[in-house]
Amino acid sequence: MPTDGKATALVLAGKRDGATDPLAQAASVTHKCLVPVAGQPMLVHVIDALAASERIGQIRVAIEEPAVLQDLPQLRGLIATRRLMPVAAQRNLVDSVLAGAQGATFPLLITTADNVLLTPDSVAEMMEGCKAQGADAAVAFTRRDFVLAAHPQGQRKFYRFADDSYSNCNTYWLKNANALAAAETFRSGGQFVKHPARIIGAFGLLNLIRFRFGIGTLADTFARFSRCFRMTIAPVILSDGAVAIDVDNARSHGVATQLLERRAVITQAAE
Repeated sequence: MPTDGKATALVLAGKRDGATDPLAQAASVTHKCLVPVAGQPMLVHVIDALAASERIGQIRVAIEEPAVLQDLPQLRGLIATRRLMPVAAQRNLVDSVLAGAQGATFPLLITTADNVLLTPDSVAEMMEGCKAQGADAAVAFTRRDFVLAAHPQGQRKFYRFADDSYSNCNTYWLKNANALAAAETFRSGGQFVKHPARIIGAFGLLNLIRFRFGIGTLADTFARFSRCFRMTIAPVILSDGAVAIDVDNARSHGVATQLLERRAVITQAAE
């Protein structure tokens, strides 16, 4: 389909390590992306935000069973127009990204199906930040204070740096196919807050030490990463702290539900 210079979005909706997520088990659904949040499957919230963005052309969803998407009436219109396209998820996160990138129009915006608080404004802010920094690849962050302002229980773990503490927003950007090399960083699974030792494999021991003890600013750290990969990898700071609140457990599910219901009330009041 024509993209008119817009980015392709890739939503990672596969099962981690092929296992059924505890939230999915509790909700009696096959995939975590189908768990209802504020009355809709979490994947639908993410697709709605991407589809409403003027910056996004085609939307691809990496999932093991494409029929899952057809079972969601909210998505059938996008599938019929080919704006939404399923991609076979792979067992490894990186391989899923590589599969999703095949034949895609770059740049490529990557996010996850549990990123239910993503908004078109945040997508635009991410892409403007990438352009402003001349990035080849980028990772979205938001500040600790922004997250806590969105909800005091929004996150409990943050990346600590010399200038501030940050949370990852599960949103990534690749300028072109050459930038796919940066995706190899996450072959071990990412989640560096939970598993800091993974930074050794991704970025080296010295960067693990700096990361672990908050030595240097976030910008300094990404400058070092850029030298490792010989490309410009930039952090983009989003102003909406809610985007860092992905649905991982019962606590974050409750927080996301509250925030989505609050947004719905504000939208209805404005109409």
